[in-house]
Amino acid sequence: MNVIAGDIGGTKTILAVYTTEGGPRAPLAEKSYPSRHYETFEAIVREFLDDTRLHAERACLGVAGPVVTGRARVTNLTWVVDASVLRSEFGWSDVILLNDMQSVGCAIPVLRDEDRFTLNEGISVPGGSIAVLAPGTGLGEGFLSFHDGAYRAFPSEGGHAAFAPVGPLQIGLLAHMNAQGYDHVSVERVCSGRLGIPNLYAYLKTTGLEEPDWLAAELAAADDPTPVILRAAQGEGRQAELAAAVLDLFVLILGAEAGNLALKVLATGGVYLAGGISPRILGELQRPGFLEALRAKGRFREVLTVMPVHVILDPGAGLLGAAACGLAEAQRGRRGPV
Repeated sequence: MNVIAGDIGGTKTILAVYTTEGGPRAPLAEKSYPSRHYETFEAIVREFLDDTRLHAERACLGVAGPVVTGRARVTNLTWVVDASVLRSEFGWSDVILLNDMQSVGCAIPVLRDEDRFTLNEGISVPGGSIAVLAPGTGLGEGFLSFHDGAYRAFPSEGGHAAFAPVGPLQIGLLAHMNAQGYDHVSVERVCSGRLGIPNLYAYLKTTGLEEPDWLAAELAAADDPTPVILRAAQGEGRQAELAAAVLDLFVLILGAEAGNLALKVLATGGVYLAGGISPRILGELQRPGFLEALRAKGRFREVLTVMPVHVILDPGAGLLGAAACGLAEAQRGRRGPV
């Protein structure tokens, strides 16, 4: 049986066809499309099917947006992805819609050793819950729980929960954000690529750290300041103390939030960092500050210290997870949208 899996995002959409015999690592075909060039998701599917000349009976799609009763609006696009519409349009017997963090979560049980980097070996409890954080354009959060012999992934909007500052520098950051007119300062607003890193940069400039002229010029010319700041932080070319301080602060906030989520779901099965930023800052995550921030939870420090912590290195984890979920459900003969 053939299953179409997809990773649907505001920037790009990736579709692939898999077989129940071949499994989630052996697509018959895989193609990537620039999302903003298409008016609807259905237009991409039609082009993909025409390009590949392949037929599928079912689909499992990860969507960058909340999924409610088989329907999702893609964040940063006008698209609405509707399972019932897709079944009717393409004759699929079943369509599963997953939040993008669910897709990443579904990939975790099928990751290979080379797909992850371990920051803390810890002691993994069989069947223990797993926490997932994905700093990228935003801050995605999710978790997995074990039931009936298998893990099931769940989405969360925890990235939009309130930022809880730790120490004078972060308290100053919260005050700075409040002064900019943000009554509610989410974790995502200070711990993500699109919002967080530029906000940290603007705040740290106010603390007296000097912005070099060359960096100011590069930022003024850039459509997206985040890659410029990260390059300057890591010394790719010239290094700037201000940019390095931004990355240091980002890592501490990410560590604290990882510890928060780990406690909320009691992640004795481990904590996983996904998203586009985590593999990029692997060196900084290996410094003592990240794990110390994760563990600094008072009486529960010991619990957090023994939790395994990993970084997902596979950039296609979302598609892998959608494929794994779709194939598993096809083998069970499941019907109906999630």
